[in-house]
Amino acid sequence: MRLKQYALYLILALVFNPANAGNIAPEQDDSYHALKHEHGNKGIFHNLISFGDSLSDVGTYQVGTIAALGGGQFTVNSPGAKNWTAVVAEKYGMDKPCAALTGLDGDPNLGLSAMPPTAHPECTGYAEGGARVTDPIGIGNKLTGGANAALGFLTYPVFQQIQNHLDTHKNKFDEHDLVLVMAGANDVFFQLALLQSGATDAEHAISAIINAANELTDDINSKIVGNGAKHVVVLNIPDIAITPLGTSFDLQTRGFVDLLVTSFNTQLANGLSGNKRVLYVDAYTDSYSQYTNPGAYGLTNVTDTACDLSPDKNFLASSLICSAANLAPGAAESWLFADRVHPTPYAYGLIAKLVISEISKRGWDKKPKDD
Repeated sequence: MRLKQYALYLILALVFNPANAGNIAPEQDDSYHALKHEHGNKGIFHNLISFGDSLSDVGTYQVGTIAALGGGQFTVNSPGAKNWTAVVAEKYGMDKPCAALTGLDGDPNLGLSAMPPTAHPECTGYAEGGARVTDPIGIGNKLTGGANAALGFLTYPVFQQIQNHLDTHKNKFDEHDLVLVMAGANDVFFQLALLQSGATDAEHAISAIINAANELTDDINSKIVGNGAKHVVVLNIPDIAITPLGTSFDLQTRGFVDLLVTSFNTQLANGLSGNKRVLYVDAYTDSYSQYTNPGAYGLTNVTDTACDLSPDKNFLASSLICSAANLAPGAAESWLFADRVHPTPYAYGLIAKLVISEISKRGWDKKPKDD
């Protein structure tokens, strides 16, 4: 069903929508510094493997025009910028994650290079911006149509990301792998766009979200844990309603977005409960706490975007091509959001801190579990 213009705009705005304001590179981030150079536990985990969407993407689209503009990650980009997966890898002495697949099927007429997908079998960062749980037509995918056709994101879904890893690693995970999974937000965005366009109703949108959570649960339990992984960290969807995008909605829409997110998170938690090899991390509650009590997290702005998203500064209106060259006036490293939905490097450090804390509580950082 063809989406109406509003829905197409919404899908684009959900990922895209930063100028002299200092550097927001993680080297200047106290939260990040607190996690650096603590490699006394090196050897507990040998490899970091990540699956998901833009929140975990370490450079899928860092090619062609995007790379030339100094972009490639969904944050304030810099040579030292890291998302949460990279900070976690460094904490445990593992190599910095790299993108398992790079490429872009963008429209050259709009300044986006068309770069064929290239596999990097030495890399295990499978997360891709725009990816959904199961449906290959994600946010920014050419087949979505409208404005998204110009972006040409690959959006291999999570189930395919997992299968790609199995295909190149003898259909198994190693007991010393640390597997990170964070997905579902793009399914929320997609269902919201369909609802806004009249292509679905609230009941079917909620049903689709619950089904996506069930599919992710099955993938984790059967394809990841079922193939040998012993340390799988799963983050739920953060609170979308408190993002700059979420707060731009009317109260009814904002409430429905929250209902979609909490429905997904509840179903995911229930499906993973009792699995001793899975650590469920509540990013939703932590993100809401950051928004309502920013001082406790060292945050100084939780409402504005650090990136200048105006057309003359950022033609994608996205953190994907945000750097020190196009920050918003007054932006500081301690801001929460880079663009309308994605964190700054500082905020990614907060996600990493949460994950590392939960790993420690479970005792996974003390010795491998033979459970």
